[in-house]
Amino acid sequence: MLNLSKYKIRRIFSISTKVSFALVILSFSLYLIFRNLILEKAILKVSDKLRDKYDVNLRVQEHRFSGLSGIHLGKISLIPSNKDTLIKLDEFNASVRLLSLLTGEIRLKEIELNEGFIQLVKVGDSSNYSNFFRAEADSVSDNRNVLADDNINYSKLAYKLIRKILKQVPNNVSICNFRLLVDDDGIKSEFNMTKMELDDNKIESSIQVNTNDNRQLWKISGYADASNERADVTFFREDSGSVHIPVIDEKFNLKAGFDSIRLQLNGISFKNDVLKVDGFASIKNLMLNHPKISKQDVIIEDAEVYYDYLFGSDFISLDSSSTVRFNKIVFHPYFKLEESKIKPWFDLSKNSGAVSRIFNKYNMYLNIATEKLNAQDFINSLPTGLFDDVKGMQTEGSFTYRLDFAYFNDDPNKLIFNSTLDKDNFKILKYGEANLAKLNGSFVYTPFENGRPMRPILIGPENPNFTNIDLITPFLKKCILTTEDPSFYYHRGFVTEAFRQSIAKNIKTGKFKRGASTISMQLIKNVFLTREKTMARKLQEILLVYILENNFIVPKDRMFEVYLNIIEWGPNVYGIGEASQFYFKKKPIDLTLSECLYLASIIPRPKGFMWRFNSDGTSKPWIDRSYRFLTNLMIARQVITPEDTIGLTPHVNITGLAKKYIYKNDTIVLDTIKPEDDFFDINVPLTN
Repeated sequence: MLNLSKYKIRRIFSISTKVSFALVILSFSLYLIFRNLILEKAILKVSDKLRDKYDVNLRVQEHRFSGLSGIHLGKISLIPSNKDTLIKLDEFNASVRLLSLLTGEIRLKEIELNEGFIQLVKVGDSSNYSNFFRAEADSVSDNRNVLADDNINYSKLAYKLIRKILKQVPNNVSICNFRLLVDDDGIKSEFNMTKMELDDNKIESSIQVNTNDNRQLWKISGYADASNERADVTFFREDSGSVHIPVIDEKFNLKAGFDSIRLQLNGISFKNDVLKVDGFASIKNLMLNHPKISKQDVIIEDAEVYYDYLFGSDFISLDSSSTVRFNKIVFHPYFKLEESKIKPWFDLSKNSGAVSRIFNKYNMYLNIATEKLNAQDFINSLPTGLFDDVKGMQTEGSFTYRLDFAYFNDDPNKLIFNSTLDKDNFKILKYGEANLAKLNGSFVYTPFENGRPMRPILIGPENPNFTNIDLITPFLKKCILTTEDPSFYYHRGFVTEAFRQSIAKNIKTGKFKRGASTISMQLIKNVFLTREKTMARKLQEILLVYILENNFIVPKDRMFEVYLNIIEWGPNVYGIGEASQFYFKKKPIDLTLSECLYLASIIPRPKGFMWRFNSDGTSKPWIDRSYRFLTNLMIARQVITPEDTIGLTPHVNITGLAKKYIYKNDTIVLDTIKPEDDFFDINVPLTN
C-alpha cells in the first residue's frame, strides 16, 4: 500500500495546482494571441454559409476584440444578390459573461447598436428578403419525415427553445438610431428607434414612425426579467393622439388604432409534458374600421385578458381559468385545438383556405361562459359602432350566457352547438333606436339591391297589392314554412339545431353552402337593417331578433304576414300580391299547390327563375325531382295530406309578365340552379 506523508500530499497538491494554473494562463494567453484570427475565420464561415444557402453577401469591414470579453464589429452590411441592401449597421458592440466562456455556453452580457437600418423592399412578387423564406421552406420540405415523427414532443422542444432564448437575453441593451424601413409596392413606412435601453431589467424605448401622411412618436416602457421569466411592458403614443399601425390601412383597407397596450408575462412552466404560459394583456380605446366589420369606427374602450395558455405534444389550448373583460362584460373562455388521431372520411385538403386545413386535421372545442351580468351594464358595454340600433335601451335584471361548441374531425355530423341564456328578472324597459313596434301597423318598406335603394313599398291595406295573411292560400304558407323555417311558430327567433346543421354542412363542403336564418331573422334584416355584409349588421340582427321574439312585440301571424309581403320574388317584384300576378295572373288565395311549390323554391334566388322554364312558359323536366322531394317531405311532416296531392303535377305554366324574362332555348346559358340546391338541405327540425 502506498504510504504518503502529509508533507508529500501537500507537495503533490501544490505542484498540481501550479501546473493547472499555468495551463489556464497558457490557454488564456493563446486565446488572447489568436482570438482575432479565430474571429476572422468565424466571420468568413458565416459569410460563406449565407452566400451558399441564401445567395446573400455579408460584409464586415471592422472586427476586433475589446477587453477580455468584448467584441466590436463595424461597417456591417447584408446584401442579397442583385437586390436592395437588407441590413446596414455602423457599429455593433457586445460582451459575454466570462463564466460562460469556461462552461462553453456563451451568454451575452451587453449589446450596443449604433446607426443602422433593416430595409424590407417588395416590388410585385420580388423582395429583398424572399431568399431566406425560400431556403427555409426547402429545408422544411427536406426534413418532412423528421418533422412528422409522432415520437417528438413538440411542447418539450418549445419549452427548451424558450428557455434557450431567454438565457441569451443580455442584462444590458443599448440601441441608438436604428431604423426599420418598409417599402411594400410603394407603401412606405419608417420606424426609427431613436433610443432603446434595457438596463437592470428596465425597458425604455422611443420610436419615431413616419409614413406618407402621418408622423407618430411611440413609447415602450416597463421591465423584462428573462432569467425569472417575467415581463411587464406598456406600448403607447408619447405625442398626442392614438397609436395607428402603418401599412395595414393601405394594404388591407383596415384602419386600426389604440391608446395603449399592456403585455405581462407572469411565468412559464413545464410539467407532465405540458408547457404553460400565463400572463395578462390589456388594450385601451381599441378602434377598428373595415368594410367587413362596420361602416363606421368600432370602438372598445377597455379590454383585458388574464390568460393561461397550454401547449401539449398534440394540442394547444386557452385554459378555462382565463378571464376576458371588455368594459363591464366578463366571461371565461376555453379553447382547444387537438390533433385528430382519426383520418376524416371527407377531404378538405384541396381547399386552399387555412380554416379548411385546420378542420381537416384537428378537433376543436370552444366554450364561453359569462359571469352573472347586470343587463344594463351589458347594454352600456356593447362596442360603439356595432350595436347602434340599441342605443338608448334601458333594462333591468341580470343574466348569464353559455356557449358550447365542439367539432370532431372524424365526423362533422357529431358537431356540438349549444347556446343558453339564463335570465334573472330580466326585462327591457325601453327599446333602442329601432322601432320594432312599427311592424304592427302600416309602414313604408324600401328594399335594397346591390346597396342601392329600390322603389318604396307601402306595407298595409292602403296598398292594393298588400295581402292579408288570411287571403293567402294555406298551401303557400305551408310550403314556405317548410323550406324557410319549419319551426317558426314554435321558436323564439333562433333554432339551435339549424345552426348546428349549417356549421356541419359548411365544414364538410369547405365553403359557405348553407345558412341558418329564421323568418324572424330575415324579417329584421329586411325591414330594419341594410343589406351590407358586415359583422355589425349580423350582430345587430341577432340582438334585435332576440328583443322582438322574447318580448312579444309583434304576433307571429303578423310577422309572417309582413314577411310574405316584403320578400323579393323576381326582378322588381316584392310581396306575394305582386308575385302571384307576375307569374300566374292570380290572387294569392287562388294559387295551386304546384304553383306554391314553385314560389317557395325561388325565394333563395328570386331572379334565377328564367332558367327553369322553356320559351313557352312550361317548366323544365329537371325540376320534377325537387318538387317530389318537397312534397314527400311535407307529407312526412304531416304538413299536407296525400289527398292534397291528388292530381298534383310538378309542372307549372308561367302566364304573367314573367314570361317575357324567360331565356330562349337557343340562348347559350348554363343552368345555374340545381334541384339539390333548392330543397335537399331542408332538414331543420320542427321544434327547437
